[in-house]
Order: sequence, then structure tokens, then C-alpha cells
Amino acid sequence: MKELDEVIGRARDWRRGWQERTKLQRIDLYTRGTLAGLPWVFLVSWGLLPLVPVLDDGSAATVLAAAFFAVNIAQCVLSNRNLGTAFAHHRGAEVFPLRRLRLPAALLALLTGLLVALTATADLKDAGLALLVLDVPLAFAIPYVLVVPVRTYLLHCAAYTVALVALLAATGATAGLLFGAALSMLVVVLLVLASVRPSAWSMSVMWQAEEARDMQARLAVAEERLRFGRDMHDVLGRNLSVIALKSELAVELAQRGNAAAVDQMVEVQRIARASQQEVRDVVRGYREADLPTELMGARGVLQAAGITVTVEGADGPAGIGAPAAVQAALGWVVRETATNVLRHGDPRHCWIRLARTRDAVVLEVENDGAGTTDPLGGPDDGGGSGLAGLRERLGALGGTLSAGAAGEDLFRVTATVPLTAPRPKPSASAASPRTAPSTPSAPSTPSAPSSPDTASAPPEER
Repeated sequence: MKELDEVIGRARDWRRGWQERTKLQRIDLYTRGTLAGLPWVFLVSWGLLPLVPVLDDGSAATVLAAAFFAVNIAQCVLSNRNLGTAFAHHRGAEVFPLRRLRLPAALLALLTGLLVALTATADLKDAGLALLVLDVPLAFAIPYVLVVPVRTYLLHCAAYTVALVALLAATGATAGLLFGAALSMLVVVLLVLASVRPSAWSMSVMWQAEEARDMQARLAVAEERLRFGRDMHDVLGRNLSVIALKSELAVELAQRGNAAAVDQMVEVQRIARASQQEVRDVVRGYREADLPTELMGARGVLQAAGITVTVEGADGPAGIGAPAAVQAALGWVVRETATNVLRHGDPRHCWIRLARTRDAVVLEVENDGAGTTDPLGGPDDGGGSGLAGLRERLGALGGTLSAGAAGEDLFRVTATVPLTAPRPKPSASAASPRTAPSTPSAPSTPSAPSSPDTASAPPEER
């Protein structure tokens, strides 16, 4: 019973490990496993079945057949060991050390000698010899074709075929046997070339595409950081310059005993508090979250990463007629979900749908390739990303957010925002300075700006 539980536990671990792999990792594992199992399949078919009749031809033939099969097993083991490094060499990830081919080449020469000896001592039929010739170079050729150029591979195979046919002819083989051996070599050479090289090439292309998509995701995150940096510069750059200028002016007026210095410092306080509130707006993501802009940006970034994007309803009333606060909130949802689709799962297609009901706007972002990962991260990502951050932003407008599986290999995020949702109220500490009356600057001072209202005006895009 204990042994059965261990077997069941291993099966579950294997299944869990398989599900945790991405689609590309599954394809890569399947391709490598198929090529690794190919020599063993032909070992028990092409390499074993023709040897069974030889066992009746005496002890010498039996010993040669057993030795042939044992060396063939060792060749298959070495082929599997070299396959992973040969794949990496073909991709350019690492260099295959040619010294690892010395032992397989020696075993290939030994197999060839044993085959020639069997032909001379045992009564091999034409079909049996042809099958053994098919099996002899297969295990060696599978990793070798990935290490050397195609031209080199074909030239070496041609030289080996000539040597094998010459050795068989020396044993007195008939012309029919020689022709069958040459034809078998041609078949196995082309079989390995047509199956192994295209498989490795396809995997290389897919891994390069995966690396490019990862780079695109990192670039999207870097672009988001740059945009945040530009926002902070726009908010603080001009206002800090005005604060510095008015502070210098207040110092000069205070040194002269002019009472207008107090007015200047009051204006500095007002600008500082206004800047504080604007920084809060940038950090919370309520600034420049324009829905049409975010839809265009999401489409461009996802398409650049090789993901097909379908946007529905962006030109209808949901994308144009909704209030600015609603569009800003939905724009942030589009930005956040598009970024996370790039970073999680293995998507091929992404659907963005906008719809307007009687009293709300509904946004759906759906992608395939979700697997077992959550494209938005967990709820503990903090206030700036993930489900928790989006729910906080939409909750300020009375909206809701739901996310979860929408079918096999699909993940859907649905955001609903009421059309009549009020704008978030500013905090008391930020509201009072905005309602304070502006105080005119001191008259006739060379260093004074032309007008405090003009000097403290926010940038045009705010």
C-alpha cells in the first residue's frame, strides 16, 4: 500500500510539474523526449528483430549478436546524454565539446565491425541486413546532425556509406545485399536530417520569439517608468522653480523690512500644497489615464510582442460618451492588464471589449494562454498593481472589478464603472489651500515674477 501511495504521489508531482510549464516549455520537452526515444524504438525493432534468427547459427553468431545489441544500447545512452547539449549548440546557447563525440564514434566503428562479422559468419537475410544497416548509425547521427553543418554531415555520411559497402563486399556479399545496404544508408541519413534539424530549428525560432516577448514586456515596464518620471517632472519641475523664485523674493523683501514678504511666503505655501496633491494624483494613477490613448498603446505593445489584439466597442459611445473620470479609471485598467498579460501566461490572442449599459460602462480584457498563472498577480501586490490596486481605483468611483478563468486556458478581467459616479473628493489638507485667495506679489521689485497666478499655473497638460 505504501508503494502504491508513492507511485500515486510521483504521478501527481509529474502532472503538477507538467501543468506549471508554459506551452513552449511543453513543446520543447515533447520534442526532446521524442528525439531521445527514437533510438530506443528502433533499437527494439530494427536492431533486435533481425538478430533473433541469428541465434540458431551457432555460438559464435550468438556472441556476436549479443555484443552487437549491448554496444547498440550503450550508443543509445550516449546519444541521449549528448542530445541536450547538441540542442543548446544548435540554438547558439553553448558550444558542444567535440571530445564528447570520441566515444560514440568509437562505438559506431565497433558496431560496424560487428555487423560485418555477423554478415560473414551468420546467415542474414536481405531484409535483416537492411534493417541492421538502418539502425547502426541512427543513435550517433541524431546529436551529430545538430553539431556540424549540413554539408559536413552529408559528406561524412557518404564516406561512411562507401566504407560500409566496401567492407560488406569484402565478406562476399551479393550485389543485392550491397544495393540494399546502400539504399538503407540513404534512407536513414535523410530520415535523421529531415526530422532532427527541422525540429531543432523550430524550437530555436520559438525560443527566440519567447525571448523577444520577454524583452518586450521589460520594455513596456520601462516605458511605464519613464512615463511616470515625465509626469513627476511635469508636476514638480515648474512649481519647484516658482517656489524657489518666490522664496528668494521673500528673503530680499524681509531683509528690506517689507511686509509683502509674508504674502510671498503664503503664496509659496499654497503652491507647495497644490503640488503635494498633484503628486498624490500621479502616484494613484488618476492623471493621464486616457482611455483611447491606453487602448492604442495596449494594441501596439501587445502586437509588437506577437499577440493578436481585437478591440471591440472603442469607437462607440462607451469609448467616447463616458465621463472623463470613468474613462480615466478604465484607461488604468487597460494599462495594468495589458502590461501583466505580457508578463504572465503564454497568450496568443487578447480581446478588449467595451460596452455601455443604461447606467454603467463595462470593460472586458480576456486573453488565452493563462495556464495556471494569474495574469494580474496576487492580491498582495500592493496598491500600485494587481487586483488590489485596480479594485481600489475603481472602488473610489463606485465601480467593481472581477477576474478569473473564463473557460479552458482563458482568463478574463471585467471592470464595471457607473456613469453617474462622482469624482473622488480631495482631502481636507489639500482642499483648503486651493480655496485660499491668491495674494498679489510685491510691487516694483526687479526679481519678482510678472504675476503669481501666472507663475504658479500648472503645466498645460494638467
